[in-house]
Amino acid sequence: MAAKANAPVIIKRKKSGGGGGHHGGAWKVAYADFVTAMMAFFLLMWLLNATTEKQRKGIADYFNPTVPINRVSGGGDGAFGGDSVFSEQTLAQSGTGASQSRPTESDAARGPVGTSEDAEDGREGEAELLAAVEQALTARSGESMVAELVARHIVTRVTDEGLVVEIFDAPGAPLFDGDTDQPTAILTLLVNVVASVFQAVTNDVAVNGHVRAYPETLAVSPVWDLSQDRADRLRQMLGLSGFDPNRVRRVAGFADRDPVTVNAFAPRNNRVEVILLRSKS
Repeated sequence: MAAKANAPVIIKRKKSGGGGGHHGGAWKVAYADFVTAMMAFFLLMWLLNATTEKQRKGIADYFNPTVPINRVSGGGDGAFGGDSVFSEQTLAQSGTGASQSRPTESDAARGPVGTSEDAEDGREGEAELLAAVEQALTARSGESMVAELVARHIVTRVTDEGLVVEIFDAPGAPLFDGDTDQPTAILTLLVNVVASVFQAVTNDVAVNGHVRAYPETLAVSPVWDLSQDRADRLRQMLGLSGFDPNRVRRVAGFADRDPVTVNAFAPRNNRVEVILLRSKS
């Protein structure tokens, strides 16, 4: 009896439910989230492939509206009906008004949806026009010598100002005779090519002159006068090539203040630029 009294007590706990079932339903929530994300991803891929650039912009504007909401606009439905007493003529929240009596260009509203579709189309059309002019200039190869000269002396780039056509000195083939503004035969030929291409459009142009740096030991540095004289000479050459002189908006000399190489004394810095300006630059 004593041995049985000291025997350990064994308690058996019985688990309820079947042992072969799934442990909870959290995996179903995670799987549903994954399937939803994949559906959204494939829908996005389909939209990108099946829509145009303008349609994609409209979709983007739907999720990120460009309609300006002015912080001084009222939000009530009383006498002003949500209008701001500071707005002019039309509502600021509609995108057609302004919040200042004399708004600046950057503060003025731009249209019913915050931007002008016609203006965007105009910018896109002008960008295509500049690209076409650039292509026509770099692809002019009626003669092999002309194509070689263009490739050797001309680089082009499109900037916010317009299409920049940079004509520069090449080793052993300068654009001007010595340190003067007298053009060489190479520059004359290149200017004729540029003028003929630019006659296909009506945009105004600007002419810039740049020169290499000269030693500071010189009593009088020629950089300012020389760059200005060369730019003005190029303007005259464009007129002689049949280009309308009235389309020249400005002529400027920048001396040696904007070198394109690390070595400011390098002849590569001797260059003239003809800029086909944007319509509203």
